[in-house]
Amino acid sequence: MFHQIWAALLYFYGILLNSIYQCPEHSQLTTLGVDDKEFPEPHLGQWYFIAGAAPTKEELMTFDSVDNIVFNMTAGSAPVQLQLRATIRMKDGRCIPRQWIYYLTEGSTDLRTEGRPDMKTELFSNSCSGGIMLKETGQGYQRFLLYNRSPHPPEKCVEEFQSLTFCLDFKAFLLTPRNQENCELSSN
Repeated sequence: MFHQIWAALLYFYGILLNSIYQCPEHSQLTTLGVDDKEFPEPHLGQWYFIAGAAPTKEELMTFDSVDNIVFNMTAGSAPVQLQLRATIRMKDGRCIPRQWIYYLTEGSTDLRTEGRPDMKTELFSNSCSGGIMLKETGQGYQRFLLYNRSPHPPEKCVEEFQSLTFCLDFKAFLLTPRNQENCELSSN
């Protein structure tokens, strides 16, 4: 009898604790809205990579030597394509250009990367003005990435991102230093 009462108390304590310490809500963005215009239109243009979070440091290692990254997203040559160009400023001062093609997955928030069938990208809204979060999942890694229209968003934006991802058990965190000037995005 004592064990049943103890088990019931622990159970209710767990429910109470869970209700108090739930992760903040984050709503997924809709890939294709009414008239197919909601997405990607608001997400085209220039973005700055601000921070990343992952379950382990190894999943963020690709960003260890980065000072800052500027992205430009444009509509691709087909209605379901997005062209993403980036310039990466390394901590040693070098500028490295990159580009990817994303394919929209109709009816979901998934983006697929050309040449990377193992990689899935999901878009999430962000409570900060001009912000967006991406969740990348690939072979052997998953990570959340925070982007903003401003290279220096309010500190509370980064704190909210870190709090949310930590709550989701993404304990490794990386904030890009952004100590150097951005590299110029190429026009082609």
